[in-house]
Amino acid sequence: MLVLTFAWISASNKPTMTTPKEDLWKTLENLTHEEFKQFKWLLKDAANDYQAIPAARLENADRQDTVDLMVHKYGCLKAMRKSTQVLEKICRNDLAQKLSNTSSAQRMEFENGLRIRDAGHSKSDSEKQKARLREMKAQILLIIKRREMKICEIQRSADLSRKSAERQTADCRLTFAVFIQSVEKSLSDLIEAIEEKQKTAQKQAESTIRELKQEISELTRRETELEHLLLTEDNQMFPQDLKTCNLTEVTFIQPSYGDSVMTSVNKLKEILDREKEMLFSKAKLIRMQQFAVDVTLDPNTAHPNLILSEDGKQVHCSDAKQNLPDNPERFSTAANVLGRQSFSSGRFYFEVQVRGKTAWDLGVVYKSIGRKGTINTSPDDGHWAICLRGGDTFKASCLSWSVKTAVNKVGVFVDYEKGVVSFSDVDSAELIHRYSGCSFKDDLHPFFSPGINHGGLNSTHLVISSLSSAAPPLSAP
Repeated sequence: MLVLTFAWISASNKPTMTTPKEDLWKTLENLTHEEFKQFKWLLKDAANDYQAIPAARLENADRQDTVDLMVHKYGCLKAMRKSTQVLEKICRNDLAQKLSNTSSAQRMEFENGLRIRDAGHSKSDSEKQKARLREMKAQILLIIKRREMKICEIQRSADLSRKSAERQTADCRLTFAVFIQSVEKSLSDLIEAIEEKQKTAQKQAESTIRELKQEISELTRRETELEHLLLTEDNQMFPQDLKTCNLTEVTFIQPSYGDSVMTSVNKLKEILDREKEMLFSKAKLIRMQQFAVDVTLDPNTAHPNLILSEDGKQVHCSDAKQNLPDNPERFSTAANVLGRQSFSSGRFYFEVQVRGKTAWDLGVVYKSIGRKGTINTSPDDGHWAICLRGGDTFKASCLSWSVKTAVNKVGVFVDYEKGVVSFSDVDSAELIHRYSGCSFKDDLHPFFSPGINHGGLNSTHLVISSLSSAAPPLSAP
């Protein structure tokens, strides 16, 4: 009895032993930068170890982070054995032996504690009672120690969570920097979501810590009572068994910021995709505009109801029919007019303002198309055009589709050799319609129709825009 009591007192006066995590950390501190890099590389090698720590977690981990990851993955004793194996692989047998000795000493201390507990069962009833009290005291101290360690673990997890939130915020700022004006709200929402999750996690950690501290206070009080019983002869008033929370159920789950980031990134991607498409469309339009030509209207082809401006750049339809010679070139049944210029090779582009109109036709046609009677408006008849009807419907050959947004200006581009005719909304740079695979065999003329007046509802002029980059007319009859 005296020996055991002395051993307990002596043990209680010993300096506090280091924990396995501290031993691991001190061991890693003795590695050089290159050795520590090799150490982490071997940890994340999953070729023969299904429990390998993910490379992404180890990539930027320092020595303390690495210890935390190992203990979380393997547990303390297995983490020490794993570290010993890795240290031997990188030829640091001195550290491996030291760590192995430390691990063995800790196991021996645990086994000695079990032997002392078993020896207590052979004592008298009084001795057994006091032994039980000592055991309960030791259990309380152990429980307190474990809760203190859990507090440290939660505090460190909360710190890691905070650092992760800060890194996420910084990364988001860099991601959104290029398109800051268009994605400013998305960035603000993302940061707010991250901070809200972090605040919630911090509150959870603080709440758990408070509960554990309260339990520690209660355990400390019970430990004091047991100490008092040990110093008295009255050992019959045996305290009730302790009821404490299960530490395995006390955890701190770091919030995941991935969902918030991905939601914001997906929204940003949609914006960037739209911006990218618009950027590409504008780039294409700019390239087409490099082939701008100066187009003017040919009065000799104009229907008698069409009124042309003196400069040949504007046309509208009147209700009164003019007395004009019925020459072969003139349209007599449809309110159409051609451009003076003809094109039999290369690429050319022109723009026409259609703002405020409810009906119009634009495109290119063969010089040889019919001008009298019924006119077929299809590519098979040398007619590549689009038209607006009712202010809300586009038509092209046998196709028709609804107008999404009002078009103010239309760009017409032709690549004679590639057989392409395209129509674009100049303001948005969006493609309205495209003819491809055409096989041109005749001269092409720009084609216009302002549509009939409709009692003034469609009286606005069609206006051929003057582009600064416009080249001189290629040819004119």
